[in-house]
Amino acid sequence: MAEPPSTGPAAAAPAPGPRPEPAPAPLPPPPRRRRVKPGYVVGALILLIAVAGAILYYLKYVAPFESTDDAFIEGDVTFVSPRIAGQVIRLLVNDNQQVKEGDPLIEIDPSDYQTQQAQATADLASARARLAQARAQIAVDQAKVDQQKAAVTAAEAVASRAAADRARYLAVQSNAVSRTQLDLAKTQASSTAAEVDVARSQEKAAEAQLEPDQAAIQAAEAGEQQAQARLKQAELNLSYTKVPAPRAGRITRRTVEAGNYVQAGQAILAIVPNDMWVVANFKETQLTHMRAGQPVTVRVDAYPQREWRAKVDSLQAGSGARFSLLPPENAVGNYVKVVQRVPVKIVFEEPLNDPGLDIAPGMSAEPKVRVQ
Repeated sequence: MAEPPSTGPAAAAPAPGPRPEPAPAPLPPPPRRRRVKPGYVVGALILLIAVAGAILYYLKYVAPFESTDDAFIEGDVTFVSPRIAGQVIRLLVNDNQQVKEGDPLIEIDPSDYQTQQAQATADLASARARLAQARAQIAVDQAKVDQQKAAVTAAEAVASRAAADRARYLAVQSNAVSRTQLDLAKTQASSTAAEVDVARSQEKAAEAQLEPDQAAIQAAEAGEQQAQARLKQAELNLSYTKVPAPRAGRITRRTVEAGNYVQAGQAILAIVPNDMWVVANFKETQLTHMRAGQPVTVRVDAYPQREWRAKVDSLQAGSGARFSLLPPENAVGNYVKVVQRVPVKIVFEEPLNDPGLDIAPGMSAEPKVRVQ
């Protein structure tokens, strides 16, 4: 039977020796390279192309343009009013009818104005008769003046002969001429001298009559001119019974019917011309590079599939709020800055009267201005 090993202090310790080296740790396996899937590469390329395309699109189609949807078609709407009062006997147009300049629109009863024309014609004839009478009267008075001048000449001749006879009688001897003959010569000389004075007075009276005659002629001429003016006005009033179209366009807002009594200056209808433009209210921050003459493309909301070529005509000298009925007053304590809008006039460079397109003032539009 074997004895157990001794564990006491008397037991001998094993002899020291070299420590064995530890075994080297195994190297980790090399990492496996992940293969990039082709779908990721294609997706990245597509994303890169999309970003580049968006940048190019922005630089070419967005950055150089300014646009707004706060824009409307405008035009010079002409309101038609009669120039005289009267009853409408004929209505010659319908709503939304196209008319040309000079086309008749309505006709007013001409009876009263025909009577006025006839009266004015008669007044003119009477005025011309008075003028002829005044001219005839001055001719008669001028003849009287000539007659009185002849009488003065004759009286002066008689007076001269009487004065010569008297002087002759006075020059001869007193015993050669009787006292009676001498007294008779003196009397005849005095009488003929007085007749000369009378003839001269009558001549002056006849000449003085010419001045009233001239005044009468001037008054008759003025009366003739007044009668001519009244006749001209009567003829104009008669012509005003037919109301023509002042310009070409379409009839709208017709408020008159046959049989209505219209007053002078009363708006009876409006004409919308074919010449229209766009008023676009751009923000003030959009006007940095906007100038007159820049090209514009315009779309009308009613016809979104159609574009019109246009150009910037002018920019209003002030914002829309500045010309409103009650302009805003910002001189208060609590101020909030609001971007203002400035009206810009845009004119078309091509006609708007395309068949099948009814474009009228007030329609909404979307202009796009190339500012760069």
